Amino acid sequence: MFIYFALMARPKGSNAEITGPRIRAAALRLFARDGYAAVSMRQIAAEVGVQVGALYLYTSDKQTLLFDLLDGHMRDLIAAYDAQPLPGDPIDQTAHFVRFHIRRNLEHPAAVFLSYMELRNLTPENFAVIEALRRGYEDRLARILADGQASGQFAVADVRLATMAIIAMLNGVNTWFRDGGRLTRSEVEEIHWDMIRKALAA
Repeated sequence: MFIYFALMARPKGSNAEITGPRIRAAALRLFARDGYAAVSMRQIAAEVGVQVGALYLYTSDKQTLLFDLLDGHMRDLIAAYDAQPLPGDPIDQTAHFVRFHIRRNLEHPAAVFLSYMELRNLTPENFAVIEALRRGYEDRLARILADGQASGQFAVADVRLATMAIIAMLNGVNTWFRDGGRLTRSEVEEIHWDMIRKALAA
C-alpha cells in the first residue's frame, strides 16, 4: 500500500535524479537566507514547484534535509582537499591549505554560512556526525603544523590552538569579501598566507 501511494504521489514529470538535487538546492538557499527555523517544508516545495507531500519522497523531514546539506558540504570539502596532491614541505603544504580553504569557501558561500550558523539546530546525533567530519578536516591542517613544528620550520606553542586560529581567520573571508572589490581572490589568498607564514615562522 505504501509503495502504491508513493508511486501515485510522485509529481508528474518528476525524476529523482533531478528533483532531489533541486530540493536540496532550494533548501540551501532558503535556510541561508531566512534561517532554518523560519523555513517550512511548504516553502521549500513552493520554491521547487512541487506539492509539499512530494518532498517526503526525497527526505523524511526538515531535520534530515538540514543534516544532508551539512553532511554533504563537509564530505565534499574533504574529498576535494584529499583529491589534490600535497607538496612535500610543511611550509608549502600550509600555503596550499590556506589557498584551498579560501578558494573553496568563496565558491560555496551559502553552504559555508549554513555549516556554521545552523549547527545549533541539529539533533545531538546529527551534530556528532558533523562535528566528527569537521574535526577530521581540521586534523589535516593540524598534522601539517605538527610536522612543521617537528622539523623546526614552525614555532607553534600549541598545534590545536594554531589550527583553530588559522581556520577561524580563513573563514572570516566569507563575511567581508566581495568580487569586484579592492582585492581579488588571489590577492586575498596571498595576503592571508603571508600573515600566517609570519605567525608560524620559527
